[in-house]
Amino acid sequence: MEPSGRVIVPSVPVTPCPAAAGPVTGGQICAQALVQFDAVAVSGANEYRVKPCALVTTLTPLIVAVFSAAPDPAAPEALDGVPLRLYVFARHGESTASAANVLSSDPSGPVALTARGRAQARSLGAQLANLHIDLAVGTRLPRTQQTIDIALDGRRVPTLIEPGFDELQAGDLEGAQIQAYRSWRNHHTSSDRLPHGESIDDALQRYAGALRRLLARKETVTLVVVHELALRYLTTAAQTGSSPVTGTAIRNAVPYLFDERAARRAAARLDALTLSAQSQPGH
Repeated sequence: MEPSGRVIVPSVPVTPCPAAAGPVTGGQICAQALVQFDAVAVSGANEYRVKPCALVTTLTPLIVAVFSAAPDPAAPEALDGVPLRLYVFARHGESTASAANVLSSDPSGPVALTARGRAQARSLGAQLANLHIDLAVGTRLPRTQQTIDIALDGRRVPTLIEPGFDELQAGDLEGAQIQAYRSWRNHHTSSDRLPHGESIDDALQRYAGALRRLLARKETVTLVVVHELALRYLTTAAQTGSSPVTGTAIRNAVPYLFDERAARRAAARLDALTLSAQSQPGH
């Protein structure tokens, strides 16, 4: 991805603090190498509210991937006179389903966070502790709501449930091993529906609609906890380049920051993907 020359820094640098010195983890490498990400400058009217102390004062440094649409020189820094908004996307903490490598898309299923997933949610909360958050958004699946509850414990942040970000509906593959889905996918297209489930294209349409509903709201900073598939497509669609993130691991409870233009770009690209698939012969 080519850097845009604009960097998202909520008042302070995004680097590991001295307390995190020692063996360097992959996450710390990401934090030290933000040049690989595209971001947006935040200052003046567009400055997000944070506490004056550094965001990275704990042993868990703020590890983020930052996405911004390529700036339009003719466009103002605010849309319609309103400061640009920030969307913090994250995958939920590890669940019993992901730990067992099984498909889980039924909101009524008994799938909760593991002990490791709860620790990941607490780590997410520590990374966001100094960022003012106006709204949290989860899906109908309890693991996203549990991640929000733990990450924002003690903070008065309203939570909105957005079914449009729900997991891909697995149908007859509900509860099956992930490998069963991968085998099925290798012999089908994105427009093919899982038996009694939905297609990737169906899910992408849902994601685009959910994102547009968020964009229609007025909150300045929104935390959105979703699932791996949704976050993978959202991060890909938000990039200014065309490099996919197919082979990139989407870690549990790691924040990805989108400015408003990046979120709008992602919604438009997801719409374009589904329209392109629908126009293919035989669709």
